[in-house]
Amino acid sequence: MKAAVLRNIGTLTIEELKVPEPKGEEVLIKVNSVGLCHSDLHVLKGHIPFPLPAVLGHEVAGTVVKVGNGVDNVQVGDRVIGPFILPCGKCEYCMRGQEDLCEKFYNYNRLRGVYYDGKTRLSTPSGESIHMYSMAAHAEYSVIPSTSVFKIPDKLDHAKSAILGCAIMTAYGACKNANLRPAETVAVFGIGGVGINVVQIATRVFRSNVIAIDLSDEKLDYAKSIGAIRTVNSKREEPVKAILDATDGKGVDAAIEVIGIKDTINAAIKSVRSGGRAALVGLSSKGSEANFEINSLVRRGVRIIGSYGAKPRIDMPEIISLASRGIINVEEAVSAEYKLEEINSAFEKLEQGRIVGRAIIKMV
Repeated sequence: MKAAVLRNIGTLTIEELKVPEPKGEEVLIKVNSVGLCHSDLHVLKGHIPFPLPAVLGHEVAGTVVKVGNGVDNVQVGDRVIGPFILPCGKCEYCMRGQEDLCEKFYNYNRLRGVYYDGKTRLSTPSGESIHMYSMAAHAEYSVIPSTSVFKIPDKLDHAKSAILGCAIMTAYGACKNANLRPAETVAVFGIGGVGINVVQIATRVFRSNVIAIDLSDEKLDYAKSIGAIRTVNSKREEPVKAILDATDGKGVDAAIEVIGIKDTINAAIKSVRSGGRAALVGLSSKGSEANFEINSLVRRGVRIIGSYGAKPRIDMPEIISLASRGIINVEEAVSAEYKLEEINSAFEKLEQGRIVGRAIIKMV
């Protein structure tokens, strides 16, 4: 099978790998499409350490072609999606229902690039092992634990549904973890692939009022077209002042930061009202730290919330239902499609901020 392999930081090469085989409680899918995400870009550029060689790609849509022993939630021929978090279902956090904090997912997959038996499912024809970032979906086939495979209805666009697995699941988790309520005002810092979905989910699902902050007028216009009540271009306006002016000096009920930069994290914290919440979603380079004024945070009772994603087996059925009913619009969130052979130029456009919404790599 063809796959985009990361051997040297900064460049992916298209190589032939063996078609992987699913083990017990695993599913083999033929990949239809995979999302293009900043988390992959962080690994590609070496900002987040990961063992090489590796195949990236962590939000996927495909068709089931084979199932391992013990799989009973999907069958051959099903149209499915796979979210980036692969819960083991057995660790302390999974047993508590906190699948987004799964210990094995982080310790095995994110640190070592393997599955929970300590082995990868990918190799070259000569037998060289290739590490896996999540399910390693920048390839024609992908093996996924059955805990992270979900059937989708026929009414959903199969290719575009790939973004349910990260762009939308991460945004849904951010809104849920920020405890958004109807009629509250929320500031969204960063209107990229995840941020634009925070806007639509906060507006359409949680019925909150959104103030969108970004550097791009094009992205801000897009945010306004899907429900943002106010936009702030931080090239021209100081975002905290603009937010305070728009809320009679009180601040927003919640802020969701989707970039992972210390300046925007600090601005998000400063922009919330007393007793408000700041949910931090954006990843940064390893070792990066942010700062804030301690006295202000303590006196105002501001809560800082880390939000990695939603909980696959708890939240994905609801997310798929919302998408199938048109409450979450998958199709309008995908703005560009690329072939696997165009993956390097696609990541270059992503890095330059030239993609509005989410892009996908179309495999078939």
